[in-house]
Amino acid sequence: MSVVKDSFNNGLEIPILAKQIVEGFISGMHKSPFKGYSAEFLEHKQYSQGMDSKNIDWKLYAKTDKIYVKNYEEETNLRCYIIIDNSASMHYPVSSNENIDNLNKIGFSCVSAASLINLLSSQRDAVSLSLYSNGIDYYSPAKNSKTHTIQLYKELEKTLKSKPVKKTNTIECLNLLGRKIHKRSLVFLFTDMLEAYTDKSELFDALRHFKYNNHEVVLFHVLDPGTEKEFEIGRGSKKIVDVETNDTVELNSEDFKEHYVDKMNKNIDELKKYCAKYKIKYKELSVNKEYKQVLETYLIQRRKLL
Repeated sequence: MSVVKDSFNNGLEIPILAKQIVEGFISGMHKSPFKGYSAEFLEHKQYSQGMDSKNIDWKLYAKTDKIYVKNYEEETNLRCYIIIDNSASMHYPVSSNENIDNLNKIGFSCVSAASLINLLSSQRDAVSLSLYSNGIDYYSPAKNSKTHTIQLYKELEKTLKSKPVKKTNTIECLNLLGRKIHKRSLVFLFTDMLEAYTDKSELFDALRHFKYNNHEVVLFHVLDPGTEKEFEIGRGSKKIVDVETNDTVELNSEDFKEHYVDKMNKNIDELKKYCAKYKIKYKELSVNKEYKQVLETYLIQRRKLL
């Protein structure tokens, strides 16, 4: 997919990018977007005698020479809550977020969220957006309107250009957000899970707030795999700086790499075990444009709620 470098220069350009990602995703599902599952997804169905003719999609008829109706009868009241960790560590690696091929974790999360919003809007599902760091930076209730969608895109654009807040309070923020969601909903959390926890049970107790009303919860674990998972930072002596605390440590990368990779893998395994225990869907995501995984997860989890 080719996207011009200044795609993000205007807050209203992000829906164009989101639309491109979603259209590419749909076209990859089937050669024709009007067959099989995609037809169901696009909420069209073939016309049969007795259906209300006012719902016929004449534009689609002109393209396909077949009569389809817009399937308003199967509209749902599904609500989706998108929550993004906007802590300092999510602004790694250093990036201007002006190029789709060079996004950091917060940039990838915002573009993923925009794509989800585009998909949710096409399904007429209500969507909420929340961003948090050391407090709730932004919260919007779940709505389904063009004005609401544009406002969410603007907030994502603002976040792309924002400067990171040093400290994070994930547990308190998740507890606050969990209390705002009452009806059964779909909850997506984008985070790198790099806030220090010796005991993850307290963190997952906060996530369990979202399960009380039988919500479907997905943890999108966003990482820069080269440096954060494989510790590929080059050879020799390195100075490592914690972006949230400014603590530093000097080390030899070759001596420390094996220990780091082992500890990181154990941390991920522990996250997966906690997610399995509390019936939270876990998806590890790379900043290298894995939007397909995000959109596929939405479609799978959406079916569980219908």
